[in-house]
Amino acid sequence: MAATSLVRGWEVVIGLETHAQLSTASKIFSGASTAFGAPPNTHASAIDLALPGTLPSANRGAVERAIRFGLAVDGRVAPLSIFARKNYFYPDLPKGYQISQYETPVVQGGHVAFFVDGEPQRVTLTRAHLEEDAGKSLHDDYEGRTGIDLNRAGTPLLEIVSEPDLRSSAAAVEYAKALHALVVWLDICDGNMQEGSFRCDANVSVRRPGAPLGTRREIKNLNSFRFLQQAIDAEVQWQIDLLEDGGSVRQATVLFDPATGQTRAMRTKEDAHDYRYFPDPDLPPLVIAPEWIERVRAQMPELPQAMAERFVREWALPAYDAATLTQTRATAGYFEAAAKAASVEAAAKAASGAGASAAKLVSNWMMGEIARRLNAAAMSIENAPVRPETLARLVGRIADGTVSNNAARQVFDALWSGEGADVDALIDAKALRQLADTDALARVVDEVIASNAKSVAEFKAGKEKAFNALVGQAMKATRGKANPEQVSALLRARLSSD
Repeated sequence: MAATSLVRGWEVVIGLETHAQLSTASKIFSGASTAFGAPPNTHASAIDLALPGTLPSANRGAVERAIRFGLAVDGRVAPLSIFARKNYFYPDLPKGYQISQYETPVVQGGHVAFFVDGEPQRVTLTRAHLEEDAGKSLHDDYEGRTGIDLNRAGTPLLEIVSEPDLRSSAAAVEYAKALHALVVWLDICDGNMQEGSFRCDANVSVRRPGAPLGTRREIKNLNSFRFLQQAIDAEVQWQIDLLEDGGSVRQATVLFDPATGQTRAMRTKEDAHDYRYFPDPDLPPLVIAPEWIERVRAQMPELPQAMAERFVREWALPAYDAATLTQTRATAGYFEAAAKAASVEAAAKAASGAGASAAKLVSNWMMGEIARRLNAAAMSIENAPVRPETLARLVGRIADGTVSNNAARQVFDALWSGEGADVDALIDAKALRQLADTDALARVVDEVIASNAKSVAEFKAGKEKAFNALVGQAMKATRGKANPEQVSALLRARLSSD
């Protein structure tokens, strides 16, 4: 369960229902295309429209993707699951019901691990079930008309339902990000939130610590992590204000308006019995044989959590670094390529253990400078101008004392902007090599001590800031080309001998 944090003395309780559009080329019960962006109603087949005489047939690829997810979250893949009809009326639901799963879903249980502020968290899953998407209502506010596009009708979804384990909007966002990263990693969903391929419904309630669960309200169709956090925060404040004013929360479905930053009720929230679920008579039970599960298991990629554990074991990374670097396959691949190249170079110049320290340097640069620049440019790591082998060379030059961290940033700037691709050539062109001549450094240190008697006296009187001032003077004298650690060591040795 995620860690608890109180809001004005109230405990927040959150569960997420996440719809991941499965990456099949055709719909879940028909052969119609799932391609995004086609003209309205051009990808709606007779089956999607529920025309008389049509019969649905389950998409094997959609089922395999559900199996893959179940294995990844350590859930139970049901050997037999049932498709049911969820009955309700809405203009973009042509059948008058939605084919989903209710009592017996394809995946039961499981968990998702993630970090919040560097602390490990874990959320239990209730279920993940297959269902079809509805169509889309298109509103023309200018002409006051509404049209219906049924291209999405029948698009395969995996609805992933968590237990109400989340206790803050920040935890909800980190869980959603971890889930998003997982379904993309597994290649079962493209994760495109702008196109609606990954969207969340948040069930939110508040209670006094130790009290029974409060009445929840469901915030529908949140298609960005930022809106998810804003919507939960707004809903929590609304519920607390209402309860502290003596009111009571009524179960409802609400929408979040990003323009106002507020939630507003859409309709009274239905319970399961209101949908009159019953097994779909046109679809037989979904039977998943053990052999099918094992075939899918054999084709699974190394999972993020397993890879993160391996990074901790093989590269001596902190758990948080390892989890961050395994958010996507591309990021993990970049790190491993750079870490291997850096460790080979470091091992050729140093004793054992150099590979691990080089890997940590790679991690620091990826989580810091590279991540910052990628975010600023809205760029994926596959398109980063600095390739893993180049980063490894730069990290190697930091580790062997050729350049300081500040000088390395100047080199990195040049690499990123395309000024050059050869690390050593850029170091020489910019005259950034650190002063490595011990005798020359010793002379500089002696001159600094001789010309800064006041700072020397203050340091000997116990003022550590005075020592830092002396280091600064030595760095200034070498125009920043000295190794600060080497300067510090020489200074302390000289001052101690004095």
